[in-house]
Amino acid sequence: MAELKDSYGRRISYLRISVTDKCNLRCRYCVSGKEFVLKKREEILSLEESERIARVGAALGINKIRFTGGEPLLRKGIDYLVEKISATPGISDLSLTTNGTLLKEYAARLREAGLKRINISLDTLNPARFEKMTRTRLWPQVMTGIEEALIRFDKVKLNVVAIRGTNDHEILDFVKFTRDKPIALRFIEFMPIGDNGWKPGQFISSSFVRSRIEREHELRKISQLSRSDSAELYQIEGFEGTLGFISAISQGFCENCNRLRLTADGFLKPCLSSDVEIDIKSKMRSGANDNELAELFIKALALKPREHNLLGEDGTKRRMFQIGG
Repeated sequence: MAELKDSYGRRISYLRISVTDKCNLRCRYCVSGKEFVLKKREEILSLEESERIARVGAALGINKIRFTGGEPLLRKGIDYLVEKISATPGISDLSLTTNGTLLKEYAARLREAGLKRINISLDTLNPARFEKMTRTRLWPQVMTGIEEALIRFDKVKLNVVAIRGTNDHEILDFVKFTRDKPIALRFIEFMPIGDNGWKPGQFISSSFVRSRIEREHELRKISQLSRSDSAELYQIEGFEGTLGFISAISQGFCENCNRLRLTADGFLKPCLSSDVEIDIKSKMRSGANDNELAELFIKALALKPREHNLLGEDGTKRRMFQIGG
């Protein structure tokens, strides 16, 4: 099998494909109060273009793909894209990250198309707080979506961004939520991405969250599936679910990073926290063949930094919904 390696010898096997910058939530830590403009339809990659880029990546050694957004289930034809890419030779791991609001409608279709794993982002279990955080009243749809996901998919992860003064008092509530549900709960450190209003006082380290849980529960560390897994994993005896901590700020895991990102508007992004990007869309639309597109993957890898600069002044100007998680 072909291998993609960056200039630091890391094997790159994971491509995150954003299929839209649209979202039906307005989470305050993602979409700040400042104005933003969504991309025009012609600026967004078509499903066929995304499929082609995935196929080129697979020929180079990409075997894992995650669909992101915005909210990917807002993209018409997402089940078609899942079906096409799941049938691509070399792709062995396919997943999708969603806010869960549309899962009741899409879960069965996604499973039939070949999706087996799903991540759901949810930062509060309280309906009133959800409304305040997301500026919507879609909390019931998310809870219904979680139940549907547990029926349909082999693995369900629940992503929680821990923010001091916002949802830090719900840490144990989320843990309790996994007692009788086979959910892989992930607490994620709040990161400054674009203009999302991040302030040091809002930051909670994974070690703080873990220590809070350990006051009530004994945690048993379990092995990661691979070195590139960004979460440190734990189990509580008697719980169906598992716990994970993603510590991009306090610990980092860049030495084992194995990913590239494809933005919805057609740029290969070597690092989440950098504005360095390779325009693959323009090259493709100007008639480039697959070999020429493959060269852009290689070029992107050459620009991949040794480590992120999330707390630096020269971080990415794009917001998370414009990058794709």
